[in-house]
Amino acid sequence: MIEAIQNFLFRNSRLQATLTSVGKPFTGAIKGVGSFVFFTLETVQWFFRGKFHVRVLFREMVKIGVNSTFIIALVGLFSGMVFALQTASGFRLINAESLVGSTVGVALARELAPVFTALMIVARAGSSIAAEIGTMTVTEQVDALKSMAVHPINYLVVPRVLATTLMMPLLVGIFNGLGLFGAYIVSIYLLEIPEGPYMMHYHKVMEPQDFFQGLIKGVVFGVIVSLIACYKGYHTNNGAEGVGRSTTQAVVAGSVTVLVLNYFLTTWLLQLFP
Repeated sequence: MIEAIQNFLFRNSRLQATLTSVGKPFTGAIKGVGSFVFFTLETVQWFFRGKFHVRVLFREMVKIGVNSTFIIALVGLFSGMVFALQTASGFRLINAESLVGSTVGVALARELAPVFTALMIVARAGSSIAAEIGTMTVTEQVDALKSMAVHPINYLVVPRVLATTLMMPLLVGIFNGLGLFGAYIVSIYLLEIPEGPYMMHYHKVMEPQDFFQGLIKGVVFGVIVSLIACYKGYHTNNGAEGVGRSTTQAVVAGSVTVLVLNYFLTTWLLQLFP
């Protein structure tokens, strides 16, 4: 039976070409996932047994974290303000405007702060990491590191992954704080919601575990976003065109992964912190 099918496909070259073209994206996706897994395992291996480049780590922490503080604070401030406006307009229908603070606080701590921060880091730092490592790859600077007995994973990837992982929770906290401040300004001074009930409901509803969930998400997002950006840059080819393609793929793949992974993280964290 199998030989008959093989002979049929061999005689029908057009059908064979069609099946090959249809299956090629799936095989390519499987190969890409496998390559990323091995890249991640190699990064973890070099993290524990490689040389620790402190100067590179602090340089990347400044580039990824400190230089992103302003944009994270700005996005966090206006996200809190907009969310307070939308929430208040809905609660006004049932005379529950005092719940705006607690609602915005829970949404920021659990979802908006870690997800929006991760997306901003993907757009700003992830694209930069992919472009930088990709340029080094196509200009043979990575091969030069190997010739000097410096492993590229240890020198290029490990510090960037560690820096992103360390800075993400701090940026999430900044986003959360500015978002709460923006929601407070809009609610109290623009919408004229009574401050007493506003703060009472906020302190009654908010718990430390709400902030812990956002920080845990920030750490996980930092690891996966930096790994994707480094992987795309490290496997760049075809010159300048390849660098642009890798940068675009890093941003798209990182953003989609954050949104998909957020669902599974939320499901797990809701069970861990009922």
